Formats: sequence, structure tokens, C-alpha cells
Amino acid sequence: MGDRYQNRSACCSFSSSSSSSMKLLWFMVPLIVVGGFVSVLGSNSTSWVFVPNHPWLWSNFPSSSSSSSSSNGSSAVGAVKKSDQRAVDLHSRVVMVGAQNKEEALLYDENLLNRSSSPLIPVQSVQQFNGTMEDQGLNVSVTGAVHTSNSVATMNESQALPMKPKRQKALTNLEKMEAGLQRTRLAIKEASIGNQTLDPDYVPVGPMYHDTKAFHRSYLEMEKKFKVFVYEEGEQPVFHDGPCKSIYSMEGNFIYTMDVNRQFRTKNPEKAHVFFLPFSVAKMVQFVYVRDSHDFSPIKRTVVDYVNLISARYPYWNRSLGSDHFMLACHDWGPETSFSVPYLGKNSIRALCNANTSEKFSPIKDVSFPEINLRTGDIKGLVGGPSPSRRSILAFFAGGVHGPIRPVLLEHWENKDEDMKVHKYLPKGVSYYEMMRKSKFCLCPSGYEVASPRVVEAIYTGCVPVLISEHYVPPFSDVLNWKAFSVEVSTRDIPNLKNILLSISPRQYIRMQRRVLQVRRHFEFNSPPKRFDVFHMILHSIWLRRLNVRIRDDQSAVTS
Repeated sequence: MGDRYQNRSACCSFSSSSSSSMKLLWFMVPLIVVGGFVSVLGSNSTSWVFVPNHPWLWSNFPSSSSSSSSSNGSSAVGAVKKSDQRAVDLHSRVVMVGAQNKEEALLYDENLLNRSSSPLIPVQSVQQFNGTMEDQGLNVSVTGAVHTSNSVATMNESQALPMKPKRQKALTNLEKMEAGLQRTRLAIKEASIGNQTLDPDYVPVGPMYHDTKAFHRSYLEMEKKFKVFVYEEGEQPVFHDGPCKSIYSMEGNFIYTMDVNRQFRTKNPEKAHVFFLPFSVAKMVQFVYVRDSHDFSPIKRTVVDYVNLISARYPYWNRSLGSDHFMLACHDWGPETSFSVPYLGKNSIRALCNANTSEKFSPIKDVSFPEINLRTGDIKGLVGGPSPSRRSILAFFAGGVHGPIRPVLLEHWENKDEDMKVHKYLPKGVSYYEMMRKSKFCLCPSGYEVASPRVVEAIYTGCVPVLISEHYVPPFSDVLNWKAFSVEVSTRDIPNLKNILLSISPRQYIRMQRRVLQVRRHFEFNSPPKRFDVFHMILHSIWLRRLNVRIRDDQSAVTS
């Protein structure tokens, strides 16, 4: 009995001792493993990277670290497979790197933020977290790992701190404007492959347009957004004035209309997409230039002084080096005037009647608009003509002999063919406009300059224009497909002109004539202006050129 009792006591004693030993063993083993693990990684703590969406990832080690791990802590490191030793993709994750102090504990690149689906830990939260850990005798590394002398504490997703959105840098007025223009560019591009936009007034349709949907959307965007700042500096008659009853009438009419316009003009330059220099070249020729002096310097000084004035009073010219500024001129000297200031000719939008590529006209940057001879100041009596079946004359021209093309035309066709009514001077009592209304084709040869008011006169009277010129960019060519409603003939083809016109079938001619009537609204001058008329088409061309550049606050412009 006693032996049995003693044996039982010994067994219980062994059991108790064994249980205590086992508990101690189970307690010590994890500490040994963790201690070895920490001792192996102690010199490479920055390999731990906190990623909000993933607790901890093993980053690539240098070869020296890998060797050390194998020799000193193979049992610990062996748990991590070689395939798991992958680098963290910094372009798709948010990390905390190299902070020098608590205020810099969260540094990031905005581009990385934009490419990340993980929210940032705000600086304030990091500071609070660091303070809490320090109060507990812990140290927080800049990589997000929490260390003690013998252990490593990690944060899992359930312990993640609340995230606050990053405070975005306030955008400047210019940056907001450019962002809006970028949305407009995308809308125009998408419209080109989408459905036609509805419009109660006019929907452009037909081969007369390069892209009807894109044009229409661009025009509607212009109506909603486009703002022009007109510099108020300058006195009449050279500034804020211009001829309204002459071959240069569009110069004066546009300046006047822009001055009084309420839809597109803004008094706040911070809201302006473009800035208008309201000088009239025609008026400078009349009031500044000394007649027959052949001295262009007074006009040049006038433009230089004006640009110096507005660039000193406002920051906008210097900001863009003139890229968002425009001038408008219908006088022959318009191109030459623009080169008075280098940036005006090189960077600014130049709206010119004489759109001659051989004289540095650039269709990407500059605007071609029509020359309209408004002798009475309006178009009353100029618009309209009979149907094609009542037009008995094949082709008509009458005009002065100047420039290199018209002498060639007269040499080959004046009084040579009854179907080709080509005159230097019209016979007494014959109406110029009546002859155009009786003609199927109206010849529009260039004179001293490439532009000719005959182009618009032909369109007004329903006569298909025949453009005979070199280096000429027809008006609104960014939108209009001139080949669909006009004939283009080079100087060398003048001797074969009749055959060229006769090769156009009656059916094709009727289609072209109908297209002339359809595009006529884009060339009509109205006071006040009407949608899609010549004033709005000029503005639309300027609007398109503004969409071609991006202006920055660092005084630079980038062509789109």
C-alpha cells in the first residue's frame, strides 16, 4: 500500500515536473526562433516594407545578406522560400521612405499616388502612432516595422489606422482652364465617332465638311466656354476701329463686333482663353504710314510700343510669349505687320485674309478668313441667284490686271470663247453681279495677294468658285472641304481651263452648286452676328488654334 502510494506520488511528481518542463520548452522555443530571426535581420531592418493592402512583404536582399542568413539563421530563414523574395512594386503601392523627422514621415510622389489604389497614411496619423509606441518603450522605423530588443511587432489590416485623403495642391486659374480645355479636346474626339449632336438651329451635314460631328461639337463647346479678353488700351482710329465699307471691311467689323460682344468677351483676363490685340492694319496704313514713303518703320514702332505696353501692364503676354494672343488683319500688309514683334509673328494666332504659305502663314497656328467687299456696309442685294438650269455662261471673270496670275488668264481667255466670259473691264451697262448670277463657274484668280473678294461674291450668288492661286489656304479650311464645292486650278493649267470645267458632269455640277448654297451661311456677314456666320466661323477657327496649345505658368506653351 505504501509502495503503491510512493509510486503514485513519484509518478505525480514526475508528471508535474514534466509538465513544467514542457511549458518552459514551449515558451522558450518561440523566443529562440524569433530571437534568431531578429538577429539575422537586425542589420537589414529596411527590408521590411509596410504596404496597406498586404501585411508584410519580403524585399530583395543583397547577396551579402543572403549569405549571412544561410550561415547564421538557416532554420529561421528557411521558412521563406526563394520565390517569395520579391521586390515591392513601388509604382502600385504606397510606402514610407527615408523620413528625416516625424513631419517628413510620409513622403510620396504625386504620380505614384495617382497610380495607386491604396490610400496614404496621413502624416498626423503616423505622428500619433509613433508617439503611442514611444510611450510604450518601442521604436518605429521609417519603413513601418515596430521593433523591441527581442521581438518584432507587426500591424495587420485590422490594426490599420484611419486614412485621410491627401490635401491636393490648389490649382491655379490657368491650370483649371487647361484642364477644362483638355476635357473639351476629348469631347471633340469622342464626338467624331459618336452620334450627331442635336441642334434646333443648324446641324452641319455633308461632304462640305471634313468631319461634321467633330465640327459641330467643337462649335457648341465654343459657344459654352470660349472667352476673349480685349485689351482696352489704345485709341481710335488705329485701335478699336477699322474700315467697315471697303474691301477690308471684315477687319473693322470684327474689331467692332468683338468690342461690343457680350457672349464671348470677358472683362476678367483670368477667365480668358485668348487675348485680342485690337489694332487695325488698314487704319495704320491710313494714319501712321507716310504715303509713298516706302518706310514701314512707323507701323512697326506702333505695334512694338503696343505690345510693350500691354506686356508691362499685364502678365499674360510674357506668360505665354504671345501664344494665346491673336491679331486680325485683312490688309495686304497684315503679315508684314505681324513680324514687327518676333513673338507676334512666330507664336501668336494671326487671323489673316492673305493666307499665303510662301509668306510664313502656318495653317496649324494661323487663321484664314474671307475677304468681303462690303461697299454699303451690309450684304443686302448681294445674296441670291437662279437655279443651275438658268445659268447659261460656263465661266466668268472681270477685274483689274495685277499680280502674276491675271495676265496669264487674260492672255488665254479674254475675248477668245463665248463660253468663257473673261474681261479686263466690263462693257458699259453690264452688271457685275448679274454676270455672276448667270454663270455656272466664277473664276477667282489671285492678284497681288492670294486673297480675293470674288470667292465670297461667287458663294453669295450661288456660283461655284474656281480658285486660281498658288500657296493659298482658303478660309476655314480646318472645317470646310473646299474640293466638295469649288474647283482648284493651278496657274500652269490655265490654258486647259475650259476642258477642266467641261469635264465636270451636269450631275456633279448640280451637287457642287447645292453645296455652295449650304456653306453660304458661313460666309454671310450679319449685324448683329448669327450662329454659324462669318463672325462665329472666325472665332471658331481661333478657338481651334487655342485648343492646339497648352499654356503653362512657367512662361511656356506646348503645341498639342
